[in-house]
Amino acid sequence: MMEQVLASGNLRKAWQRVKANAGAPGIDGMTVEAFPAFCREHWPRIRSALMAGTYRPAPVRRVFIPKPDGRQRPLGVPTVLDRVIQQALAQVLTPLFEGGFSQSSYGFREDRNAHQAVRQVEACWKEGRRYAVDCDLKSFFDTVNHDRLMGQLREKIRDRKVLGLIHDYLKAGVVLPDGSREATPQGVPQGGPLSPLLANIVLDPLDKELEKRGHCFARYADDFLVMVKSAKAAQRVMASLTRYVEGRLKLVVNRAKSQTAPLKQCAFLGFQIGQRGKAVWTAKVHARFKQRVKEITRRNRGLRVQDVIDELGRYVIGWLNYFGISHSYTELLELEEWVRRRVRLYYWKQWKRPRTRRRHLLALGIAREEVHMATRSRKGYWRMSANSIVQRALTNRWLQEQGVPDMRTLWIILHYGPKARV
Repeated sequence: MMEQVLASGNLRKAWQRVKANAGAPGIDGMTVEAFPAFCREHWPRIRSALMAGTYRPAPVRRVFIPKPDGRQRPLGVPTVLDRVIQQALAQVLTPLFEGGFSQSSYGFREDRNAHQAVRQVEACWKEGRRYAVDCDLKSFFDTVNHDRLMGQLREKIRDRKVLGLIHDYLKAGVVLPDGSREATPQGVPQGGPLSPLLANIVLDPLDKELEKRGHCFARYADDFLVMVKSAKAAQRVMASLTRYVEGRLKLVVNRAKSQTAPLKQCAFLGFQIGQRGKAVWTAKVHARFKQRVKEITRRNRGLRVQDVIDELGRYVIGWLNYFGISHSYTELLELEEWVRRRVRLYYWKQWKRPRTRRRHLLALGIAREEVHMATRSRKGYWRMSANSIVQRALTNRWLQEQGVPDMRTLWIILHYGPKARV
């Protein structure tokens, strides 16, 4: 198997994947751009070490990513070299395990995504499963039991060099921001190309157990919901699931965050079940969207309006590509109107002086007497962004021509296809 991992075609494909993902340097400071020159000089030696089983991965560089709730998510950044090797490993190992994974597992798998997981929750609702077991695994990636994981890998991998290399990656350790090194007696560091596959391998027995019990569920990485038909059944499943996860899988259930509740009260991947059993985005998602748009259109940023609109467009389109499957059409229209108002506010702030505002309003077709009323107003920026004169100058169509996304049209296309009437 190591020969397969190190085959030139497999390595070339791995490098292209790592190159496309870019990413920050590891502890050695090497960038993706500098890697080819390094590889030309040192690859024969590295390949020999891998074949001999003497290669030792570098520790990952610990970085912390802010989470929406104010906490920080720890990530491990491997060196570019280790990212390429891990990617090459993942490409060879994935076909060995993929065929046996559950149909209800959607995370980190080809041709599967979070939207399908949300649709699975909708399907369970239609079957009359209106209660949920929302089980949170505490620090999943940091608590994976290495011995148990290696035992699972040995069931399908016979090459001791490959097994040894994976074990070395698990034990490589991390270098903290202050430069100190920390051992990794357990856990799978988030951030490496191999980690998603290992996470699915660890949780596959959980999927199989849920299938054996006949449950309807959806799992995306360590985020999963089990849907049942009554509150009593939910409590019973939660108790047995906790025993299984902690006893058999050696993971930890976060009791403070886990719950049994009506399905409509449970959030999953940023969605929850709304009216008529359709997925809608959660209140937290709505609040985060508005907070981010406020940051982009903050009136004291000092950027050109076009730069702000370009940044806003990238964010809104990316947000809609994920959350646009929500059936919150009325709410989307309200958000779109609010986004346009934020842009009008930014324009009004940028024009600032009465003379500048006068010139722009006249150019946009506003009558002179009305221009005088608007430019001399003492109302604040936010109130003026809803002023009828400003709205008639900065029309919806004009804002769209400047690059402000047409959220309504994008939503309709996402739900009904590009030929739908808008």
